[in-house]
Amino acid sequence: MKHAAEKIRRLKRKELPRDTVAMAKFLIGCTLVHDVDGDRLAARIVETEAYLTGDAASHAYRGLTKRNPSMFLKRGHAYVYISYGVWPMLNVSSSEKGVGEAVLIRALEPLQGIEAMRRSESERPFDIARGPGRLARAMRVTLADDGADLCGAGPLFLGAPIRHIDPVAISTRIGITKDADRKLRFFERGNPFVSGPKSLNIG
Repeated sequence: MKHAAEKIRRLKRKELPRDTVAMAKFLIGCTLVHDVDGDRLAARIVETEAYLTGDAASHAYRGLTKRNPSMFLKRGHAYVYISYGVWPMLNVSSSEKGVGEAVLIRALEPLQGIEAMRRSESERPFDIARGPGRLARAMRVTLADDGADLCGAGPLFLGAPIRHIDPVAISTRIGITKDADRKLRFFERGNPFVSGPKSLNIG
């Protein structure tokens, strides 16, 4: 797949579902591309989580804040925040402008620029972008990308799938304590790049 990412078609906003849960499912199998520092980094999205209006686990639960304005942008924009003071987390805004909903990208299957994504030569391919913190680091996503139009002409964008997508499974979300029983996590069943415990990956 050395040249696969070069053929990726940028997604248009009109192709994105207007419903956040539908968006979380739709993004499975789509690609994330970042042209940065002379490298093209590209990967398949294999795991997502939806965060909805009225969702106690959502950053928008209490409305618009200084931290989350990008979550209220029209669907298809990047919402990047820092978790635990260290890890950038990449989300995709998923509703109409003014509605605070988003999809967290939780895991990627690297396609192109893999060596540039690695932290070290010993890092296993499966671990390069497994989990939202690792994937943001691998794709060189930072707070500077917050608010980026992922359906625009910029260097960070969403692309159409480049191959067959296996069945999408569903489970509860990972690492939250509020509204923890809601089944809003989606993943490509059987994909070894998916994060989380095995008990959640058999859905």
